[in-house]
Parts: sequence; structure tokens; C-alpha cells
Amino acid sequence: MTRSIMSSLAPLNVLLAFISPAQAQETHQPPPDTEPTLSSTPPSMSSQAQAANDANSPLTPTIMLSMHNYYIPSLNDVPDRDANVTLLRGLLPHKTFGEPQLFRATLPVSTTPTFPTGSKTGVGDLLLMDLVMFPGKKVSFGAGPVVVAPTASSDRFGAGKWQLGASGAVVAPQKWGLLGGLAIYQHSVAGNDDRHDVRLLTVQPIAFYNLQHGVYLRSSGIWNFDLKSGDHYVPVGAGIGKIWELSPKVRLNTFVEPQYSVIQKGVGAPEWQIYAGVNIQIAAR
Repeated sequence: MTRSIMSSLAPLNVLLAFISPAQAQETHQPPPDTEPTLSSTPPSMSSQAQAANDANSPLTPTIMLSMHNYYIPSLNDVPDRDANVTLLRGLLPHKTFGEPQLFRATLPVSTTPTFPTGSKTGVGDLLLMDLVMFPGKKVSFGAGPVVVAPTASSDRFGAGKWQLGASGAVVAPQKWGLLGGLAIYQHSVAGNDDRHDVRLLTVQPIAFYNLQHGVYLRSSGIWNFDLKSGDHYVPVGAGIGKIWELSPKVRLNTFVEPQYSVIQKGVGAPEWQIYAGVNIQIAAR
């Protein structure tokens, strides 16, 4: 049962983000002869809409440090037990081979139940992702490779496999907010022969609606599909966030989003969860 629970929680390691968990909007690299700022939205938008869309975009070219947390108070077929996953994430824009790119690293720290009582906490597998950006006036895209390194502190918290895959993001900014999505596929290629192979797909539809004074509504549940076992769960979220402009180059973004799994299959799959996080964005040259 323990392995089944960890299999269902493992997809949280790939949030794109994005789990910030994922967020979207048109982006442009700042011209080399101008002072860098956090803005990457068309100037036709209001300043408030621009700030909110840029803060919630996975394709905004800023340095970002994030801490996101999933508290899971209810697990499928595991009564009266809970779990927790914290995602430590860094984002670094760069330009390699003349193409604007975003490099992201995510390291999970998980607490899972033991049986018959108790729990254990450990570090999970490190996920590395690099998105090549294709900015557009109405819709922007990003695509690139994914590498997962078996850095887990024990078998309980990771797959024990090196994994390769691909990721893709699409973003459509609106005057009222933004729409988009992020997908990641990862497949085991090497590692411990005694561990199960990995074939994992996550899809994250995202929607943000901007209110006044940096406040916004959000939905960013990550749909998880274990293509090897057939287990899956589809959460739908409804939450709220707040953006603070600390300076022209530094922005703070906090949010909380309860999510309910409208579809679920597999022992230990989250029935519902509370997703919360904080992002610090710093304009990059």
C-alpha cells in the first residue's frame, strides 16, 4: 500500500509550474540597451492587468525563487491519514544558441503516512526542465526537454530511475487575465532494475482572472496520469492570490487554492488538497 501511495503522489514532483505551479502569458526578452523590468505584457493592457499577467506567467523571463505546498488531508482508500508535499523551485532565464530559454529546477520534500500509524519525511527526485520560448502577440509557446535525477533520500520518496521527457507550454493573455496550459511527459531510461518503470503524463490547464489592487482569482489543478499502472486523478481548483510590487525589479506573489479531484483512481490518490505558495520574481538582464 505504501508504494501505491507514493506512486500516486509522485506526479507532484513535476509541477509546472509550474506548478508557480503553472501560470501563463505572452513574454518578450528586454532589449539589451534598456533597463530590465518585470514587464512582458503588451503595453495596450492596463498597468494592473500587465503586472498580474506577468506575475502569473510561466514564460515571463525573470529570475524566480518559489516555495509551493500541497497539503493533502484526504487520500483515496486510506482513511484518516494525510500527506504533504513541498516544492522548492528556481527559475533562470538564459539565451543559449541565440534562443531565449527558461531553465527550471524543482525539488520536492514529502511527508507520507506509514502504517499502521505515523509518517516519514524525505527529499524526492530532482526535476530539471528547459523551455525554449516562442513569443507571440496573442499566443506564446514554450517547449523543451525534461530530465529527472534519482536524488530521493530513500526508495519511499522517489522512483529510483533516471527519466527523460518533454514539456510544452501555451499562453494566451487577455485584458481580464490569462489562459494557458502546461504538459510534461517523463519516461524512465535507467536506474534501479528492482524499481518499477515510469511513464508519467501531467497536464495543467490554467486560468487567472484579475481583480483590483493586485488581487486575482485562479484555477491551476494538475491532472496526473500514470500511464504504466493506469492510476490517475483530475483535480479542479478555485483560489485567490495577491501580488505586491516591492520595487520596479522585484515582485512578491502569494496564493492559496483548494483543489478537489473530480476523477480519481488508485490507492493514495488525493481526494482533495490545499495548494498554496509564494513566488519572488527578480528582473533579469
